[in-house]
Amino acid sequence: MPQLHLYVNDDLAAEIGRRAEAAGVSVSRFLATLVRERTRSGWPDGWFETVPGGWQGEPLERPPQGSIETRDTLT
Repeated sequence: MPQLHLYVNDDLAAEIGRRAEAAGVSVSRFLATLVRERTRSGWPDGWFETVPGGWQGEPLERPPQGSIETRDTLT
């Protein structure tokens, strides 16, 4: 597994350590989680259910779209 090195000032390092301890994980795991959350593609799990003003009704379903019509060619 690749290792990344990160340089931060003493105050930030202390804050990262406090937050990792509060989360009950190592600093490495805490930072890896932050990076993973910030670099993932797509929407986070449950985002549409929790966003203010999000959809409150039954799940939406897309009806069948039918087939593509055949058009005359341009000449």
